[in-house]
Formats: sequence, structure tokens, C-alpha cells
Amino acid sequence: MTDSATPGQCDCGAIAGPLGLCVDYYHAILAEEQADPRMYRWHAPVVCAYLLQHPSQAHERYLDGQFRQLQLYVDQGLDAMLRVAAHQVARNNHRARSGYDLAPLAAYAPLPQGGPPRRFRATFCELPYKDGSFVADGHAAYGRHIDLIAGATVESWRSVQG
Repeated sequence: MTDSATPGQCDCGAIAGPLGLCVDYYHAILAEEQADPRMYRWHAPVVCAYLLQHPSQAHERYLDGQFRQLQLYVDQGLDAMLRVAAHQVARNNHRARSGYDLAPLAAYAPLPQGGPPRRFRATFCELPYKDGSFVADGHAAYGRHIDLIAGATVESWRSVQG
């Protein structure tokens, strides 16, 4: 929570949910992912969306790439994002020494300069959590919730006037 947020309200504008603020949801997701490889598939969009909704907790120099990755996810889906990530890992292999390949993200808009947005129509505080899990209703349902958060994040950033 930043100085601009009120108690019980996250700096992204969300009202605290049953687990607390978005940071509490984020840490709970990261912990649950470690024990669930199927849930871990959504790790990259979770990280990108969380940091773009809470840029004060991010490294500013990476936000543009995270915004472009999240646009790729919203546009082409999880499998496309995972393929690009696997391509980047292969290029960054110490034997390959090729470096980061920006070509897969070149078609996507850079991060607007007038941000961050004040609110998002879907946030981490709204994620369903029952029976001690984010995937109690199944992995597909969890994926749809991450889709909503990712879409809301991209939408809000695109609406920022620089």
C-alpha cells in the first residue's frame, strides 16, 4: 500500500478481499504455484499483471517489456506467451549467448508514459479463493480469472493519457 491508498484499499484502487490486499493474494498465488505445475503455467501473466497494477513494487525499467508481454498474452493467449518465454530462455542460455530477442514483442505498444492507472476493472483482491486454494474450481476457471485481470490491466494502461 502506498501513501495515496487508504486503509483497506490497495494502491491499484482495489478494496481488500478476504486474504487482504493484492500483495497478500500475489504471495499466496506464488506459494501455491510452487506445488502445482498446472497452476504455474500462468506465472508469467500473473507477475506481469501484478507489477503493472502495482508499479511501485516493480523495477521501472522492466515495465515496458512486461506490458508488451501482457499484450501478447491478451492477444494470443497463454500458449503463445509460453512459446515466447521458452524462446527467450533458449536464447539466454549461457552456451548460446544470443541475448534477449525483442522481435516477438515488437508489434505491441510501449508502456504509456502517463501512468499508472488509478483503477482496474479486475484485480487480484477479487480472485476466488476457497478451500485454501485459487484452483478449487479447477485450473480452467483460474485461467479465466487471470485472463480477466490481464485484460483489465492492459485496458487500463491503454487508456492512460501521456
